[in-house]
Amino acid sequence: MLLIPAIDIKDGKCVRLRQGRMDDETIYSNNPLDVASRWIKEGAKRLHIVDLNGAVNGKPGNADIIHSIAETYPDIILQVGGGIRDEDTIQTYLDAGVNYVIIGTRAVTTPHFVSDVCLEFPGHIIVGLDARDGKLATEGWSKLSNHDVVDMAQRFEDEGVVSIIFTDIGRDGMMNNVNIEATLNLCRQITIPVIASGGVSNMDDIKALCEIAGEGVEGAITGRAIYEGTLDFATAQKYLNAHIKKT
Repeated sequence: MLLIPAIDIKDGKCVRLRQGRMDDETIYSNNPLDVASRWIKEGAKRLHIVDLNGAVNGKPGNADIIHSIAETYPDIILQVGGGIRDEDTIQTYLDAGVNYVIIGTRAVTTPHFVSDVCLEFPGHIIVGLDARDGKLATEGWSKLSNHDVVDMAQRFEDEGVVSIIFTDIGRDGMMNNVNIEATLNLCRQITIPVIASGGVSNMDDIKALCEIAGEGVEGAITGRAIYEGTLDFATAQKYLNAHIKKT
């Protein structure tokens, strides 16, 4: 199972939001490239990068920084989300060396877009499903839809997405543990991998996720916890490496 550091970029800075609120941010670094370097040195195999300005405005706002990370670390797997709502944006990111692009809002508001881009860019499309109480949120979590998480995940699986990132937005940035029950439920309803997100805050979360890794959990994204020290990334990565060897 992968432990994936989150690098959320707003106005060129590395920040974390609480429950997706753009007005409730903590700035951790003025240089996201330095942050990427830190996690890679501590053993990260994949990075989760979100353009927060893009998520809100519907078009990339920090693409140059993301391109720079991809160019500097060509051997690290990058998954990028935030403002990816057309084919040209996808092509530009893939050309820059990004491995996977994450479709969020457009996946919910225009589901056929996912089908189109899976055909055009096979093997590169991840869908991010952000939910509260089983219902999907869009527009940087500012709007709650009537769509059910499991129903949409099954649809996107049929259309060819590589994996699903499932975020419980009620827990994201709140340091109050990952929603194991909801993550496990989703894993059991689809066959493609699920990446857990939201509330991954300490080693207990890592151990709990390892217990269900065999159900289809490919990895876990962690953000505030590794920046504020409630989860030591290097220690957690070593634990996962040892767990993988045992299994």
